[in-house]
Amino acid sequence: MEHARIAVAGASGLIGSALARSLTADGHTVLRLVRRAPRSEDEVRWDPGRGTVDAAGLAGCDAVVNLAGAGVGDRRWTDAYKELIRSSRVRGTTALAEAVAGLPEDARPRVFLNGSAIGYYGETGDRAVDEDAPPGEGFLPQVCVEWEAAAAPAREAGVRTVFARTGLVVAPGGGAWGRLFPLFRAGLGGRLGNGRQYWSYIALHDEVAALRHLLDTEGLSGPFNLTAPEPLTNREITAAMAHVLRRPAVFAVPAPVLRTVLGEMAGDVLGSARVVPARLLESGFRFAFPRIEGAIRAAL
Repeated sequence: MEHARIAVAGASGLIGSALARSLTADGHTVLRLVRRAPRSEDEVRWDPGRGTVDAAGLAGCDAVVNLAGAGVGDRRWTDAYKELIRSSRVRGTTALAEAVAGLPEDARPRVFLNGSAIGYYGETGDRAVDEDAPPGEGFLPQVCVEWEAAAAPAREAGVRTVFARTGLVVAPGGGAWGRLFPLFRAGLGGRLGNGRQYWSYIALHDEVAALRHLLDTEGLSGPFNLTAPEPLTNREITAAMAHVLRRPAVFAVPAPVLRTVLGEMAGDVLGSARVVPARLLESGFRFAFPRIEGAIRAAL
C-alpha cells in the first residue's frame, strides 16, 4: 500500500504501538481508535465494551487493524476477568466488522486484519501444529474461536479478512517477556515447571513485519500463525536468555507454586504450544530473527 489510511484499534498496546510507529515512519496515515472524545483528526471514537464505533471515521480507510483486547496475563483469572478477556475481543471485533460491512462499497477498506492468538490450538504437547489444526479445548481456545467468528460481517461483505494468530512476543515492554527480562537481569531467571513445554515465540520486529506483509499482500486471507519457524522448549529459551544476558539461570519455579500464584492462568504458562507458521512462510515472508538468541538481542 502506498500512502494508505489505516485505522488501528489497540494502538496503545505493545504490538499496536510498534505497528503504528512503523506505518507512520513510512508515510502512511494511522487513525487510532480511542475510547474518549477524539482530540485530533487522526482519532476515531469507539467503545468496545458497548460494541459501538464511529463508522464514519472508518470511511475511506484502506485497512482496519484490530489488536484490542484485555491483557491475558495482566491479572489473575477471576470469573469476572475471564469475561472481560472474552468480551473485550468479541464485542470490539463485532463492532468493527459490522461498521466495515455497513459502509458504502466504495468506502470500505480493502482488508480487515484482526488479532487472534496461538491460544487457539490449546495444549499441543510435542505435536507441531499449523493453521490447518482444529481448535483446542479450554478457555483460551474458545475465546479465539469466538474472536475470529466475530469478524464474519466484514468477510461476508467481501472485505479481505485476515487473522493474525500471534505467539509470545519477545519484547521488554510487555507480555510474557516483559516480566522475564527483569528477572533474568537480576539473576533470578529459570525454567517454569519442568521446562519441557514448548513456547512459540516471535520477535517484535518480525511481528510488525508480518502484520505489514499480511496487510500488503493481496490474496492472503484467513488464519496465519505469527510465530518463529522453530518453537523451543521453556528450558531451551531459559538457557538462551541466560547466555545472551550473561546471567545465571539456576532458579526453577515448580508447577505447584505457579498454580498457587497464578491460578487458572498457570495452565497457559505450563502448557505446551508447538505452533509453526506454515502459511506465513508459504506466502513468501522471511523472518529477520528466526532464532531465539537473535530475537532476544533485537529486544535489547
